[in-house]
Amino acid sequence: MTARDILEKLEKNPARLREAGVVREFIKSFGDSRDAALYSGPGRTEIGGNHTDHQHGHVLCASVDLDILACAAPNGTNTARVISEGYPALTVDLSDLTPKENEKNTSAALIRGVAEGVHNLGYELRGFDAYAVSSVLSGSGLSSSAAYEVLIGNILSDICCENKLDPITIARIGQYAENVHFGKPCGLMDQMGSSVGGAVAIDFADPSSPAVRAVSYDFTKSGYTLCIIDTRSEHADLTDDYAAITREMAAVSGHFGKKWLRDVPEADFYDALPELRSKFGDRAVLRSMHYYDDDRRAVQEAQALERGDFQAFLALVNESGRSSESLLQNIWSVHKPDAQAVNVAISLGRRLLGGRGAIRVHGGGFAGTVQAFVPDDMVEKFKKGIEDVFGDGACHILQIRSTGGCRIQ
Repeated sequence: MTARDILEKLEKNPARLREAGVVREFIKSFGDSRDAALYSGPGRTEIGGNHTDHQHGHVLCASVDLDILACAAPNGTNTARVISEGYPALTVDLSDLTPKENEKNTSAALIRGVAEGVHNLGYELRGFDAYAVSSVLSGSGLSSSAAYEVLIGNILSDICCENKLDPITIARIGQYAENVHFGKPCGLMDQMGSSVGGAVAIDFADPSSPAVRAVSYDFTKSGYTLCIIDTRSEHADLTDDYAAITREMAAVSGHFGKKWLRDVPEADFYDALPELRSKFGDRAVLRSMHYYDDDRRAVQEAQALERGDFQAFLALVNESGRSSESLLQNIWSVHKPDAQAVNVAISLGRRLLGGRGAIRVHGGGFAGTVQAFVPDDMVEKFKKGIEDVFGDGACHILQIRSTGGCRIQ
């Protein structure tokens, strides 16, 4: 099907104006004489397991209804040409898949890395053109990078692999691209949450082959709305804050001759508290306490959803939030003690909720976003209260999306 064929169908449906706009821009940029299709890579929200994945623990995450949408088609070359709305056009030579130092932290690195991941599975690469738009909030903790990797993975799976790449394989390829080419040592949760779709429980006991289970629950029937609060705080210069969490947990696990806390029995950890405090300090001990508690909570949250007990789920989300604040200590940076926007948002949100719903830091923490489950009858009041302090558009109302990365049409 040509791009114009797709556009003609989309323009007949007022609900699909965004898709039609993407196809229209594709035609303007690349023309029409090609076999085109629409693809989507959704953002993801971390629901349970804050900083547990890098210790081979459990997480609960879900894809959301904000995505990166693209119209793409093979171009008969060895080159990927990608235009993302609002950004310079990218051209990536797919005959050279080696990581480039000058591409680190760029979208070009993700394209090249995903292409290498596909090539390493034995598939012959084909060049493509793509025009993309994103509704995934930058710096929101919704993982726009994972959405981009999953988008490119689905394009290449369709064009080069006859759609033989399953969502978990695409997620692993995305993580490889981000680790090796982009230069960020992330875990696999972001890519899994984006690629698989719906609510997903993941056990990272073996990160090379994580146990992934879809959690059957219809969030639209819960009586609560998922809100993400953008505190509009600065993410720059937080690398050491993030690294300190893994460094301190690694120090504690190393005391027992293990690389990960997952492999240290919780009873052994508590028996060794006096020595651990002396050797590594109280913060490392507290952060390790958080790991054990939140790892367990992530499993319990999935179980609560599966048995339809949303109130028990909310209680666990609130417990996780308190643990992140007092034990993990990732809601503000010790390097910027006067900048505590996440703390302000959580405290204000709790006041607005008045004991109902749930609220917690979202994602890596220290700056960025807050997650809240707000009773449906309070959403407007909650949104206004947040935006009176953080500005218009700071409170985003989302839905859990049942489908992960995919070809739409």
